[in-house]
Parts: sequence; C-alpha cells; structure tokens
Amino acid sequence: MYTIRPLTAEELLDSAVRLGELLADTVDAGASVGFLAPLDPGAAADWWRALAPDVAAGRLLLWVAYAGAGTDPGGTAGARVAGTVQLRPATTANGRHRADVAKLMVHRADRGHGLAGRLLAALESAAAGHGIRTLVLDTETDSPAERMYAAAGWTRVGTVPDFATDPAGAPCATTIFYKALPLPGGAEERADAGDGAGDGDGAAVTPEGRPVASPG
Repeated sequence: MYTIRPLTAEELLDSAVRLGELLADTVDAGASVGFLAPLDPGAAADWWRALAPDVAAGRLLLWVAYAGAGTDPGGTAGARVAGTVQLRPATTANGRHRADVAKLMVHRADRGHGLAGRLLAALESAAAGHGIRTLVLDTETDSPAERMYAAAGWTRVGTVPDFATDPAGAPCATTIFYKALPLPGGAEERADAGDGAGDGDGAAVTPEGRPVASPG
C-alpha cells in the first residue's frame, strides 16, 4: 500500500535521507534527472535539504509516496519513500497560471504498480485547485518517462538534441511536454467569458493550499 502526501518544509527535512536514497537509486537506474552517477546518498540528501526554504515559502510544492504508511502524517516517520514529484509555480507576473513539473521518480523496487501515474494525478489535481492552468515539463527522449507522459494525456511540443547528458555523461535529447488543466467548479468557462484577466492573483501557496503572506 502506498500513501501519497504533500510535504511541509519540516517534513521534507525529516524525509531528506530517505529521499536521498530514492534519488541515488533513480540516478543509478539510468534516469536523466540532473545528476551524474554514481550519486552519493549523503550528497543527494543534502540536495533535498537545500529545497526546504523554497517549500516553506510556497515556491516549491512536492509530494511523496510512502510505502506501507497509513494516512496519519505521523505514520510516515519510518516509512520507506517509494516515489516523489515536484511542482514549481512560475513567478513572473504574466505567468502565474503556469508551473513546471520536475523530479518525478519511483524507486526501482516500486515500479510496475502505477505509482508514477498516481503521483502525477495528485500533482495535477492540486495544481488545478490552485488555479494553475498550464503545466510544462521536460524528460529524456525515448525514455519510459516520455511514453508515460504521452499516455497520461500530455502533449509533445518538440525535442532538443543534446540538451543534457544521461548519468553516464552521454549526451541525450530532451522532449518538452505541456498539459492544459481545467479549472475547478466551472471557473474555466467563467474566465473564458470574462475580460481576459483570468490569471488569478498568483499568490504562493503551501503544500496544503494555504496562501503564503506577501512581505511588507
């Protein structure tokens, strides 16, 4: 059984070692997620810890799938991290309806159970609830991830040759995808019928969906 939960900054720090193990496993498996192999799990855990300020400020939202955990947040303390995904809302004034999806990972021991699709669905539902209408991501061309996104209804924009390297350092192409999300409660239709100012207020949000107060 898997439990998917959004993480607060404090929970991220508590799970950093386990998330580092997941990241190291993903890189070791050959996925192009921004790191070269071999990736030390300790260094990977430090990378996760460095994200805590962005999570606390609402600049980054992330979800984690725990294996064998109950729905009670306290039940995840010793649970194994099976997967994760991130959402980074745009910060420009004219792009606050948009967000980037990143670091969708599933441990090799947990693949084949539809967990990647469940993580992506949780992210898409939360993004729509926050007023985000357009999601964008990139992934390694001809990878299992590319096929998964296409099957999940994402639209290919195109490919960029030699955009990054795989974990072994070999150049590889990247495919860019986007997905248009419906707004909840008929808001999409109301926005289409309005004056065109339907981008929302663009406020940063916590993983639980609470707005983050603006400074000053």
